Amino acid sequence: MDLLNGGDAPATDLIKDGTEATFMADVVETSQETPVIVDFWAPWCGPCKTLGPMLEEAVTAAKGAVKMVKINVDEAQTIAAQMRIQSIPTVYAFFKGQPVDGFQGALPGSEIKAFVDRVIEAAGGESPGGQLEDAVQAAEEMLAEGAAADAAQTFAAILGEDPNHAAAYGGLVRAHIATGDLEQAEAILNGAPAEISTSAELEAAHAQLELAKQAADAGPVAELMAAVEADPDNHQARFDLAQALHANGDVEEAVAQLLELFRRDREWNEGAAKTQLFTIFDALKANDPIVLNGRRKLSSMIFA
Repeated sequence: MDLLNGGDAPATDLIKDGTEATFMADVVETSQETPVIVDFWAPWCGPCKTLGPMLEEAVTAAKGAVKMVKINVDEAQTIAAQMRIQSIPTVYAFFKGQPVDGFQGALPGSEIKAFVDRVIEAAGGESPGGQLEDAVQAAEEMLAEGAAADAAQTFAAILGEDPNHAAAYGGLVRAHIATGDLEQAEAILNGAPAEISTSAELEAAHAQLELAKQAADAGPVAELMAAVEADPDNHQARFDLAQALHANGDVEEAVAQLLELFRRDREWNEGAAKTQLFTIFDALKANDPIVLNGRRKLSSMIFA
């Protein structure tokens, strides 16, 4: 599934070796219509050998929204002098014949992608990153509407284009949780690339998985509520009640019960109430009112 709408322009048209003789045509004239990224390099430059291929990969992924010209400064000293190239690698982006962005030195892959996206968007185009974000939003809407299988397919397609897309990876885990396939959700989570394994999106997915596992073993709310009412200091019953309430979708009341448990005995079961609260908070959006109110009340008790 190709989520990017640009035409599949041949790589030979997108990426060229430029010279002083072709600079006007390849860069200045071409950039009147399409932004052009110019990579100033030399054969003896070690970082250039790393940066160049990553730039080419990002430009190729943009499928015609941006082009690239490689200039060997040893063979194009006049252009290098005009552009005041002090060190290499140096990269400039041209649009409408003028430099609009640039950087010096090697960058990690994520920053190179962000640079290419920025250049495309500055020229009024839609970047691969922007298109993927639109696809993520569409998949999130599917998930919210209950179409978890369709959401999973879309998240998987996004990861086919960008395997390190944390939002899509977390979304894929959550989609499998929504279908009840907790084993697959856990397998996907455990296989996350190291680069995104500690991202907020995957932390949230991990928290949701833990809560989903608990929900499978949750007891009946009415019985647990009666046990707590009969003995308010029955901490295990209150903890189980909070899990059952959460499993039934009453997140706010689950948080209230855990806060009450923490108030009564913050050290019970090695601080289980606080740990469970943080799991619930991590599973929700940071600006969710339940999170904001819950954290405020917990902090007031901790520092009282």
